[in-house]
Amino acid sequence: MTRSIIHFNIADFAVAVERQMDHRLEGRPVIIARAAVARAVVYDMSEEAYAGGIRKGMPLRRAVRRIPDATVLVPHPDRYERAMDALLKRVLPYSPLIEPGEDDGHLFVDVTGTSRLFGPSMDVAWRLHRQIRTDLGLDPIWSVAANKLVAKVATRVVKPTGEYIVGSGDEASFLASLPLGLIPGIEAGDLARLREFNLTRVRHVAALDLNELEVPFGRQARFLYEAVRGIDPSPVRSVNQQSLRATADHTFDDDTNERSVLEGALYALTEQIAVSLRCRRLAAIRVRLVLDHSDGVRCIRQKILSSATANDLILFKVARSVFHQAWTRRVRIRYLRLICDRLAFPPAQIPLFDVEREAMEKGHNLINAVDRIRGRFGHDAVRVGRTLIPPLADRLAGEPVFPFAG
Repeated sequence: MTRSIIHFNIADFAVAVERQMDHRLEGRPVIIARAAVARAVVYDMSEEAYAGGIRKGMPLRRAVRRIPDATVLVPHPDRYERAMDALLKRVLPYSPLIEPGEDDGHLFVDVTGTSRLFGPSMDVAWRLHRQIRTDLGLDPIWSVAANKLVAKVATRVVKPTGEYIVGSGDEASFLASLPLGLIPGIEAGDLARLREFNLTRVRHVAALDLNELEVPFGRQARFLYEAVRGIDPSPVRSVNQQSLRATADHTFDDDTNERSVLEGALYALTEQIAVSLRCRRLAAIRVRLVLDHSDGVRCIRQKILSSATANDLILFKVARSVFHQAWTRRVRIRYLRLICDRLAFPPAQIPLFDVEREAMEKGHNLINAVDRIRGRFGHDAVRVGRTLIPPLADRLAGEPVFPFAG
């Protein structure tokens, strides 16, 4: 059966998401970079900034000199993650074989064999494009081809807006006239080497056989030989291949560095995940924490537990330890995300020593009692003090009060 792969590409994804948050950015040159970081480089830029010579990875100082009136924004990775999750939610009804990029607005969808359910692949692509634009305000480029490589090249050809359909069997003719830089996997070093032989277009390399390519390129020759002919057997990985995990996140209304506020939010996230794990009769072996600062810098730390658990108190103790490993800067914190993965069934082994066994039983009895009360009277019937308000000293110092629900 001929494969049918749809590729969606939201051009300048980070800028597109930021423009949905602030419509005043429409039509303006926008640069996204960690401005407060020494030697900051461009993370993403709008089409207007690209036309002015701005490129990803360019030093921010040079970019600002080129376009002095550009709006510079710090990255918001949590926003881009939520936007990608929203994209996945719209696409999932059409196929289980969906391969998203790293929060960059790219999405491969394998709709092979679904025409009896949803119609031709180009109709599915057009329908999803309209739904994404209506629901999320994002305008993806889309293409349909028989494999991922050709589909990705097709969206690059029509960037920043447009659509392209490459029929099965037309891959080589579609690629022939294109510059080699549009082929995914051909890197800067390869391009420089190819230019030494005056090879700049796909058709130039396609005219060579495998033996001729092996002389200058060695192991890379096989990839070049297949890529310029539009051959790519790589599968679209299923979303279900992602490991099972439990997550919870919190975005602060006001960025903060107050320990009591941060730990209160962290406990609420821990409590939320622990309840979810107990409901699913699972326990976590690894705790990961994602921390975003006001200037867009992201820090990720993790720790593996000696024994799987779904106990609020134990998970919070580990999560707080991981948090303090990640919290090494004075810059205020905007966003926290807690991830508990490597899920397993709760351990059945009882501690050998009386002291350990008594401590474990007390903890479990407390958590079980809280679960029973909440199950009868609602979650807010029992609240942990650290999740309610900052300490009195903070309030007397004029700090705002932040209630954190579980």
